[in-house]
Amino acid sequence: MPRALSHPARLVPLGFLVLITLGTGLLMLPMAREGPGSAPFITALFTATSAACITGLAVVDTATYWSGFGRGVILALFQLGGLGIMAGATLMGLFVARRLRLSTRLLAQAETRSLALGDVAAVLRLILTLTITVQAVVTVAVAWRLHAGYGMPLGDAAWHGLFQAVSAFNNAGFSSFSDSMMGFSRDALILGPLALGVFMGALGFPVVFDVWRDPRHPRRWSLHSKLTLAGTGILFGVGFLGVLAYEWSNPATLGALSAPESALNAAFHSVMLRSGGFNSLDVGQMRDETLMLSYGLMLVGGGSASTGGGVKVTTFVVLALVVWAVARGQPDTDAFGRRIPDSVQREALAVMMLALALAGGGILALLSLTDFPLRDVVFEVISATATVGLSTGITPDLPPAAQAVLVVLMFTGRVGSITVATALALRGGRNPYRYPEERPIVG
Repeated sequence: MPRALSHPARLVPLGFLVLITLGTGLLMLPMAREGPGSAPFITALFTATSAACITGLAVVDTATYWSGFGRGVILALFQLGGLGIMAGATLMGLFVARRLRLSTRLLAQAETRSLALGDVAAVLRLILTLTITVQAVVTVAVAWRLHAGYGMPLGDAAWHGLFQAVSAFNNAGFSSFSDSMMGFSRDALILGPLALGVFMGALGFPVVFDVWRDPRHPRRWSLHSKLTLAGTGILFGVGFLGVLAYEWSNPATLGALSAPESALNAAFHSVMLRSGGFNSLDVGQMRDETLMLSYGLMLVGGGSASTGGGVKVTTFVVLALVVWAVARGQPDTDAFGRRIPDSVQREALAVMMLALALAGGGILALLSLTDFPLRDVVFEVISATATVGLSTGITPDLPPAAQAVLVVLMFTGRVGSITVATALALRGGRNPYRYPEERPIVG
C-alpha cells in the first residue's frame, strides 16, 4: 500500500468507500428488490451510504421495497459500519498516543487513566463482547414482546428483533417496519430496550471501558468519561423536557397520548435525537420549536469513538466550558479539577466549525434544488450531516441531485469529524519561529 494511503486518516474514508461500493452493487442485484427489475443506481447508492454510514435516511420503504436478501445486505452494512467506527476511532486514538514520547504517554495515562497501548487486544475483545451482549439482550427482549404481545410467529419475531437490535446499537436508524416505531408508541417493552441499545452504542467505547474497569470509583475515571457522562445526562434532560413541553398539547404527537405514554415517547425521542434515528412520533407534525431544539441535539450527537454521529458530546462540552471560562475572565478552561489543553480547545472549535460549514453548504444546496420549506430542509440536512436518520418525510420526494447532496453529507459527516480530529492531533507541534503578537478586536 502506498505510504500516503497508509495514514489512518485516509484509511477510514477509503474503507467506507469500499463498503459503500460493495453495498451499492449488491443492492442493485435483482434479488435484492421485491418485485421485478433491479433498484436504480441512485436508490442503491443512497441506501448503501445511509446504511454503511449508519444514518438511517431512506428514499424507499425498507420494509416493502427490499427483499429479504436486500434487508440482509442493509443489516450487514450498518453492522460493519458501526463496528468500523467503534474499532477504528478507538485504534486511531491509540495511534495518536503512539506518536507521543514515552514519558508523555506515561504521564497522560497516569493523569487520565486513558487506554494504554498494551490494551489494544483487550480493547477489541471488549468492543466485540459489548456489541454481542447488547445486541443479544435487545434482540431477545424485542422478539419476545413481538411474539408474546402481538402474536407474531417466532421466526418473524426473531428476525424483526435482530434487525431492530443491530440497528439500535449501531445507531443506524433503519427499521424493518414501514412506520419505524410509531406502531409501538404505547409499548414501553419495545421502546425501552431499543432506547437502551441506542444509548449504549452512542455512549462511546472509551467511556464504557473506563467505567467497566473501575465502576466503584467515579473519581478515578478519565476527564473524557466524566465530560461525556455529564454532557449526555444534561442533553438528555434538555431534550426530554423540551419535547414534553412543546408537544404536550400537539394532537398530532403527544397530545393523543396519556401522561405516562407522553413521558415515555418524549424520553425515547430525546435518546433518538442523539443519533438513534428511530421515531415513535410523526416528526413531520412536530412544532417548529421542537424542530429547532432537535437541530442542536442532532448536531451534538453521541460520544467520541461510538456508533453515534454528530460533532460529539465532548466537543460541545469543551466549547461550552471555554465560553464559561471567558465569561468569568479565567485564563484556563478547566473541569473536574483538570485543565483542558489549548490544543484540545482548538480541535473542538475546528470540528464544530467544519460541521457548521458542511451543514450550511448542504442547506443552501437543497434550497436551490427543491421547493420544500426551510424547516424541513434544515432538519434533513442536519440529520444527514450528523448521521441521525430522523426525517420530516421529504427524503423520498427529493430529486436525484438533492439525494446526491445528502449522500455526500452522510459520508462526510460520518468520517469527517474523526479524520479531522486525528489529523489535527497527529500534526501537533511547534514551528521553529513565532510571529509578533497583535490582538484583533473580537466581539
